[in-house]
Amino acid sequence: MADEPSPLNEGERLIEEFLTTGRTLEPADVPNLAERYTRSLGIGTSTVYLADIQQRRLFPLDGGDCVQIDGTMAGWAFRTGSLRVTEDLGDGLTAWFPLVDGAERLGVLRVRTDTLSAAALRHCRLLAAMLAMVITSKRDTSDSYARGTRAQEMSLPAEMLRAFLPPRTVCTGEVISTAVLEPAYDLGGDAFDHSLSAGVLHAAVIDAMGHDLASGLTAAVTLAGCRNARRNGADLPELVASIDEALTRWLPDRFATGVLLRLDIGTGTLHWSNCGHPPPLLIRGQEVVKDALVTAAEPPLGLGALTGTPRRINTAALEPGDRVLLYTDGVVEARGARRELFGLERFADFVIRATAAGESAPESLRRLIHALLDNQDSTLTDDATIMMIEWQPPGPPSAAGAREP
Repeated sequence: MADEPSPLNEGERLIEEFLTTGRTLEPADVPNLAERYTRSLGIGTSTVYLADIQQRRLFPLDGGDCVQIDGTMAGWAFRTGSLRVTEDLGDGLTAWFPLVDGAERLGVLRVRTDTLSAAALRHCRLLAAMLAMVITSKRDTSDSYARGTRAQEMSLPAEMLRAFLPPRTVCTGEVISTAVLEPAYDLGGDAFDHSLSAGVLHAAVIDAMGHDLASGLTAAVTLAGCRNARRNGADLPELVASIDEALTRWLPDRFATGVLLRLDIGTGTLHWSNCGHPPPLLIRGQEVVKDALVTAAEPPLGLGALTGTPRRINTAALEPGDRVLLYTDGVVEARGARRELFGLERFADFVIRATAAGESAPESLRRLIHALLDNQDSTLTDDATIMMIEWQPPGPPSAAGAREP
């Protein structure tokens, strides 16, 4: 006769309950369940914080006071993805656990406790991982999280365009792609896309003409055309042609510049098409590889179908540790209070210094976009989008997976 399974302890029972019911909870009940979990295990009290759109503040889901990301222990945990523990002047400990879904930083979990044993630490880390999964599964279908992490009202064009954007960060063990986009609440026509599939990273940065609802619609159609072609099995040349055709047919008076690329993760082979857009930058080691990804001028998306000339697909070989930067002209053309340009050199230098300091790609971009905003007293005259792709394979490149674009 088979042995009867041993009864679940309290921690296991609560974890099982969380996993079976967590995804059907009302968003407002998620922090309550986390609190019940820590209290039931005798760990202490807990509070769930989510980062706002601009990643400047952490908002508690229980409606309490927000916490600044820069200059705080909570922010340190968010920025580094590491546990931070402080002593509360003889009144126990406060532990900050990062809430991360893959490489997408969501917020932090605060736990106040008398002591933090190895078992309590393990339970809290498991709770943080489960919270990240539950929040990710709900944030696109619940207004509660959106309202709770917005510092101001969002314009209609920005609301429409943000509905089309993917998560800010996607990754595997070999590559990470992360992006930031400003102004957060009043976007015009900038957009980005990235996706991982079968050993390939697909990515794009788009800058649609204008700064109104129609430009947002142009960017949305461009993203939809990109995804539709990709999911139908199109390679890069057919994908770009499909976007050209879609814009020419549905929005004949509109166009967008953009860089669309695919990276074969196993080999580091980069293929890209530049459609009237600023050329990407390649950072290798501690310097920009001059003109490494500069190509001959091509017409913007929406105009390519009118020329009758096939798009040029460019190819380059990345080296381990390389970072590729895609950006819109709103980044380098931003002007400070004295009307000085932020500039391409300052832009690249910031990333190089962040890389040398060991910052992660998402944190580098967070600080970079804040530096850009602070240089302009938080007011941009044009959308500014930055995407960083870092290729870091664990071993030498393999021949498997390389193929034509």
